[in-house]
Amino acid sequence: MEITKTHIDGVFILKPKIYKDSRGCFFESFNKQKLEDILKAEINFVQDNHSVSKKGVLRGLHYQTGEMAQAKIVRVVSGSVQDVIVDIRPESRTYGQHLSMELNAQDRNMIFLPGGMAHGFLAIEDNTEFLYKCDNYYHPDSERGIRYDDPSIGISWQLPSEDLILSEKDRSLPYLNSISL
Repeated sequence: MEITKTHIDGVFILKPKIYKDSRGCFFESFNKQKLEDILKAEINFVQDNHSVSKKGVLRGLHYQTGEMAQAKIVRVVSGSVQDVIVDIRPESRTYGQHLSMELNAQDRNMIFLPGGMAHGFLAIEDNTEFLYKCDNYYHPDSERGIRYDDPSIGISWQLPSEDLILSEKDRSLPYLNSISL
């Protein structure tokens, strides 16, 4: 697996080595030791989540606060997404910056994001299946979010705003300058 740093501190792109033959393909989607060697820290994933979305569904930008913050590995097993990560760690030199990249079932690339990041994704194909490993359990009282269209972040979504499908909860999230951590 090739692990590449991004411009956001602590965020890595994980590119698996894919072995293809006449039967199909095989790849390693997670290796705890390799990831810990890069992070210089122990990581223990405790919850896997799986969502299925139709084209235009935007989920996020979500995060959990305090001790319930979640590190994640995210990937797509069917379809494709525009994946977005926003650094909301006040002490970080990359605070307020975002990473936007396509994840799809063909390339099988993944992203590792540490706790302290807001995360969201936009399904750009129907029947997109998105998986994420989390190192902390979902905790409703710690759940927060940031508006997907916050001008201070400046995310350029791959679909026009009139084509985006959001929950009412996600439409009413606060802007970055007024979040609680």
